[in-house]
Amino acid sequence: MSTPVLGAKRLIGIIGDGPWKAPAYESLAAAVAAAITDGRLPVGTRLPSERELAAASGLSRTTTGRAYAQLREQEYILTRRGSGSTVQLPSVPGGRIDHLLSPAGGDESEVDLTCTAPVAPPDILDAYDRALSRLGAYLPGTGYYPSGLPVLREIIADRYTRRGAPTDPDQILITSGALGGAAIAVRALLDVEPDESARRGGARSTSRVLIESPTYPNAIATLEGAGAALVTYPLEFGTQGHHWDIDDMEQLMGQTRPRSAYLIPDFHNPTGALLPEAQRSELAEALRRHRVVPVFDESLVELELEDGRMATPMSALITDAVTVGSVSKIYWGGLRIGWMRIPRHRIGHFASSRLGLDLGAPVLEQLVTVELMSNHDAVVADCRSRLRAARDLLAAQVRSWLPEWKLIVPSGGMALWAELPEARSGVLSIAARNHGLRLVAGPNFAPAGGLDRWVRLPYTVTESELQHVGPRLAAAWEEAKSMTGRGPTDRARIVA
Repeated sequence: MSTPVLGAKRLIGIIGDGPWKAPAYESLAAAVAAAITDGRLPVGTRLPSERELAAASGLSRTTTGRAYAQLREQEYILTRRGSGSTVQLPSVPGGRIDHLLSPAGGDESEVDLTCTAPVAPPDILDAYDRALSRLGAYLPGTGYYPSGLPVLREIIADRYTRRGAPTDPDQILITSGALGGAAIAVRALLDVEPDESARRGGARSTSRVLIESPTYPNAIATLEGAGAALVTYPLEFGTQGHHWDIDDMEQLMGQTRPRSAYLIPDFHNPTGALLPEAQRSELAEALRRHRVVPVFDESLVELELEDGRMATPMSALITDAVTVGSVSKIYWGGLRIGWMRIPRHRIGHFASSRLGLDLGAPVLEQLVTVELMSNHDAVVADCRSRLRAARDLLAAQVRSWLPEWKLIVPSGGMALWAELPEARSGVLSIAARNHGLRLVAGPNFAPAGGLDRWVRLPYTVTESELQHVGPRLAAAWEEAKSMTGRGPTDRARIVA
């Protein structure tokens, strides 16, 4: 196969034409590295010569030469005499994905569709630089901030208030990701306060938690780890995709009398479903009637890919709701910064529960999050644009290569939830490894089992990787149809 060659004008079109912040060679190198990292410059592409790039960019030959030298040093390009400079990804000691995410071991030639997680945005290194300049002010203290840095709590509280849920910074608790927040919330809610326990009189099971099916696998593990007895509500499926039937859910609450609920109303993981505006008040009223304290996961709430409008937050409709969110889906999972919005009367109890798990998120990463949030709207807009294009590309791949699969494209989120003609997603996930593809089978998302007709297909990998999904998936499906059995039945515990 011949190596794709990129012209200098095309490269400038991808990375921009400045103005370049001094020193210009570092800015140029950073722009090329960012384009490589997010897939706009595919691995294996041959870049224009330093002289050609200088002519097209208006920079000096010395500047482009120093930029290429820095990219070589950082292992973003490989230069061979007579062959030019070719795009590559830097080696990472131990790999880019932890072995707990990929127990069978990672192969970087594979396309990994097990995680709904983006790569870091181009400006994250600048955010770390700015955060480091602010870190000194915190060093004279102990470094423990179990509630979170006040400046970050103020920013997040303000965002809730502007969305229609008036919030004080004291109601915000910074956590290690949204999952960390969910763990704190569930443990606190199942550890019922004495006065509330007496008021309930033992008529209700304090360990039952209502949860959707399908749902986020790590939430299932977190709830079970906290001692919850899961009450499963199956999302309905129709011509427009998955949806909630509030009457059915309320009937289930009446029969099972759960203490709490873990729900994902905003671009539900894995289906991408969005709870309609008209049903939000209905759900809030049903939860109030049955005295169910809900935990709403808003990890994907900002990923509306159509009109950009955000639905009314559930915390604005039910005052006793707990909300969790994070920056992992917008910025980068490596920050591990999330938060909880807590009802005022539960702040003390939740704070005590939090101290039983950990003593707070790292100060530096909180400061980095503060820096990134200073340009939040622009970052979100760019994230939505990239995800919209990736969603449409992946949907086109599936429809072209696997027309017999049923696919309803969601209006937001990070993944497609595809229905197979046969209940074979378990063996499909096994066959996929033989074709350079890593998948998570549908049963992983089922709290009570089943869902082997479904598979989640994230569109968070690079464009160059998405181009390979259709043919690899089709080949894997052909192999899966001839395989016996249904594949693994154990639920994966770590799937983002």
